[in-house]
Amino acid sequence: MSPTTPHIASQLRHLIYYHLDQDLISNALFLAGRLQGYEPRSPEAAHLLSLCHLRLGQTQAAYDASRSQGSRGLHLGCAYVFAQACRDLPHRHKEGIGALERSRGLWGGRNNWNKHSETTRRHLPDAAAAYCLLGKLWLGHGDPLKAVECFEESLKLNPFMWDAFTGLTDTGANIRIPNIFKMTPEMLAILSSESEGAPDVDLSTEEVSRGGPLQSQKNNNSTNAPPQIDPFLAPSLSSTVGQHSTLNGASRFQKLSDSLASHLSSKGSPLNIGGGSCVEAMETPTGPGGAMDTKVMGALVGGGSGTALSTATEPPHAPVRKQRPLHHMDFGNDAPPRMRATSTKARMASRSEVEEISDAAPATRHGASLSVNGAHKRTISGHSTHASTSQANDPSAPGQRRSVRLFNQIRPTSSKFSSTTGSLGHREGRDLKKARATGTKGRVGNGSSTVGRVVSGNRKPIEMDIDSKENLQSQTHVITQPSNTNSGASKVTKQHEALQCLLDLFGRLGDGHYSLAHFLCQEAIQSLSAIPSSQKQTPWVLAQMGRAYYEQASYTEAEKYFRKIRSTTPSRLEDMEIYSTVLWHLKNDVELAYLAHELLDIDRLSPQAWCALGNTFSLQRDHDQALKCFKRAAQLDPKFAYAYTHQGHEYISNEEYDKALAAYRSGVAAENRYYNAWYGLGKVNEKLGDYDAAIKHFQTAAAINPKNSVLIVCIGVALEKLKNPRAALIYYAQAEKIAPRSTLARFNKARVHMSLQEPILALEELQLSKDLAPDDANVHFWLGKVYKTLRQKANAIKYFTIALNLDPKANQTIKNAIESLEDEADDDDMS
Repeated sequence: MSPTTPHIASQLRHLIYYHLDQDLISNALFLAGRLQGYEPRSPEAAHLLSLCHLRLGQTQAAYDASRSQGSRGLHLGCAYVFAQACRDLPHRHKEGIGALERSRGLWGGRNNWNKHSETTRRHLPDAAAAYCLLGKLWLGHGDPLKAVECFEESLKLNPFMWDAFTGLTDTGANIRIPNIFKMTPEMLAILSSESEGAPDVDLSTEEVSRGGPLQSQKNNNSTNAPPQIDPFLAPSLSSTVGQHSTLNGASRFQKLSDSLASHLSSKGSPLNIGGGSCVEAMETPTGPGGAMDTKVMGALVGGGSGTALSTATEPPHAPVRKQRPLHHMDFGNDAPPRMRATSTKARMASRSEVEEISDAAPATRHGASLSVNGAHKRTISGHSTHASTSQANDPSAPGQRRSVRLFNQIRPTSSKFSSTTGSLGHREGRDLKKARATGTKGRVGNGSSTVGRVVSGNRKPIEMDIDSKENLQSQTHVITQPSNTNSGASKVTKQHEALQCLLDLFGRLGDGHYSLAHFLCQEAIQSLSAIPSSQKQTPWVLAQMGRAYYEQASYTEAEKYFRKIRSTTPSRLEDMEIYSTVLWHLKNDVELAYLAHELLDIDRLSPQAWCALGNTFSLQRDHDQALKCFKRAAQLDPKFAYAYTHQGHEYISNEEYDKALAAYRSGVAAENRYYNAWYGLGKVNEKLGDYDAAIKHFQTAAAINPKNSVLIVCIGVALEKLKNPRAALIYYAQAEKIAPRSTLARFNKARVHMSLQEPILALEELQLSKDLAPDDANVHFWLGKVYKTLRQKANAIKYFTIALNLDPKANQTIKNAIESLEDEADDDDMS
């Protein structure tokens, strides 16, 4: 009979997920095509096919494969893949938003946090992921307000959604970092549910689900400890006790239960066969299988009456027995021989019933037997062991061993020993040896004690009383049980501490990123310097520090961090365009050329590599070649605002202002908060004489980056051109406050004071500028002009000469100033 289509499709889905997990996307795509052939109308088949296309970078194919199911929001996976494809395709953002909104009923309220591990995963998105993607789509559509709302919702559900946080900072929104990186109510609820522990699991979950006779009962001794299935118990018994598979049929199970019930009730046993607790009379087990033996016996007893079964993972605490002193006994030089300490089992009525139990319960580990109240015990082979008095009255019974007779003589008053050290006949001895041989197989090196073993010959017994051994095991059980009970709570506490540590780390990283996004460079440096040292050396943190120093125009410090990135992770491409700009400002043409060569070797299709090459040509004043490189970078990444902005710079150098305007506008369209593009628009308008438009663009750039003194100075310069020097002085003073060690603001302020016929104020600013930049030829030249105005000829000539030495290219201008000074002196002499 040929397999049906659903079975074939199921196997194909398993294979597709296998190849996706193994990152064999091409194989997964081939299999997804087969699944699509078998189930052409299945939304899951469409989801897997589109997902494979998306992971292979085939965005248009993913869009087409998921459109029918995803655009209408009928399948969550298809809608999510469709929205991702719309984000990467031009002018498709609104379609992706509509698909996610229509499927909101499928992902709203889903939370997959803490549900992923090495063995489990969720292949469909939850609400946090969907909100994050919605925010990106709204941002691409040009609606930052709705994008901010979506990013906020995503972070409320999952504070580790770093994409949502960076998207929030890219919009320029004012946020409070402590309100983001904190434990959410959902996270606390999941952790609290884990601290309560997993519910008790019945030995036969299949039987419980079917309404069978075995029902789980709460364990009063251990409320938080998860159920532990004994690995040494036969699988058939541990998993399907309710089906009686290990008892060779329901009739034998019923017969066994009835015999147990009648025998135990006749002896006045406190065992409650009718459905109560059956563990009150159980002794503390002496072997490692005692706990599971209690479970098995409870199952046998409970099954006979059809009542509830206690599936406690640990036996109840046995009363601590008083150790009997042996000071009145004289053992001589040798210690008395020891007897085996038997485990606790129920008493059996007759030899036939015992043999039947021995045959019917082969899953009892190591053949250990159960005793109730210590009144009747069995050997390991399953035979009943009567008191020594019964054997003495029976003349047909085989004789006792010499060691047993000696032991009974020295302890005639011990009821415990009289009930546990009965004689072993010849046949019983053979059975005991056989049971010991089979029971100890596979137990070598497990640390099990040999206390209670009957020794003969010249073997020296271990000197430990049986009662003390049982007391020790009972005490050990009492001590170790709280550790098992509290293990779940301890694990949850450690998870909570680890999460809090991660949230603190994310808070510091987020604070640094947020400060840098708002160009609060010094605050960003302080925040990033406070993180652990192991995190400081990661490439992302080093890049953030380098960018912070770059925005402060501290190019030497920025170069140190980018050099460290290149030494630790030479294949990193992110932020390398900033490093190339730093080298351009430092005029390090050799290092810049080497950087561009290495980046191209790593990835010739990366925009960062072509931008570094463009800066190399720009430093060599080859503006045409630089333009080609920047255009290539923009082709590789149409959203790369850096490439468009530097195209505009090169166009300005070639005095192609119309093309420069177009390039800067493309940069603004790619990234609205890229202040360099706004600055470029202002410079072009200033060159074209449109000072009002220039001031407007400069102010927009300054609003984005209020800590940049150059932008404030540009506004002042434009106001000077508009014949408004007093307003320009206000902006220059503001720039001085932002950057007290910047000479640009002081120099322009001095020029305005000179134009206002205020040479004394101008001299003060120029003196400060000279101290800050002693090698600036313009500062010395203007000092000469100020001293000329103040008619201090000697000082004027001094500073004109220094300016001439610092800038020989301005030879003619400085000579004209000196000659004019001499002409004025001649005019004064003639007058």
